[in-house]
Amino acid sequence: VVALTCVRSNMQDEDESGFSDYDSGDEEEEEEEIPWITWFCSLKGNEFFCEVDEEYIQDEFNLTGLATMVPFYEYALDMILDLESPGEEDLTDEQQQMVESAAETLYGLIHARFILTNRGMKLMEEKYKNVAFGRCPRVMCSGHSVLPVGQSDVMREASVKIFCGKCDDIYYPRSSRHKSLDGAFWGTTFPHLFLMTFPDLVVSKSKYTYVPKIYGFRVHKTAVTNKSDEDKDQAKPLGAAPIPGTHAAAMNSSQASALPAQGQRQADSS
Repeated sequence: VVALTCVRSNMQDEDESGFSDYDSGDEEEEEEEIPWITWFCSLKGNEFFCEVDEEYIQDEFNLTGLATMVPFYEYALDMILDLESPGEEDLTDEQQQMVESAAETLYGLIHARFILTNRGMKLMEEKYKNVAFGRCPRVMCSGHSVLPVGQSDVMREASVKIFCGKCDDIYYPRSSRHKSLDGAFWGTTFPHLFLMTFPDLVVSKSKYTYVPKIYGFRVHKTAVTNKSDEDKDQAKPLGAAPIPGTHAAAMNSSQASALPAQGQRQADSS
């Protein structure tokens, strides 16, 4: 019995040590084998991105026109797809950093096209339902879920904003990390096409607006005026000269030309 116990304990120790080594090896391999797309979308600040299918990226038709927009295009594309590029070892550290930056830009441009497809819409729907894009900061919208939107489809013109379908307005994202993202990576079309694709997610528009009050009484619109407008009204002289080319200027000139004729008629009659 003692011998069997010792044998089992030894076998268990060997198994445990073997499994632990195997598990640690697997963990290292898993860390090394994380796809670039998964790694990029899991970074803090990239929550607005969804994972683009590799099949979509491998279709050259979907990438039409992007080669001229991104430097080191081939290297960047291979990095996104986890492929080895020929001559990659010859790149300097500075060029390698440029390739990494180009890969992020290229992925963003591909992402803007992908989220307009049925597959992309479905992935963004899951994130929308999980409030991954945040909530509307407007009080009257009661924390309604928002969607990312760009103010331009051209890169480097505007950062990404969030669109609320309840008040039909856009706002800056809450996180400073999101404010640095290019709005072209989502584009101007996405949130509106998204709500047309999923009409069950459309809510009634907000009918409530904030009413300013003083001691419980509503402030009339005319009670609050712009001081600069008041200064302009006070500084405006009475009987100011008419602007040349206007009807008033033409009337004044005709009246002035008629004065000598009237004076001549009076002299003739006397």
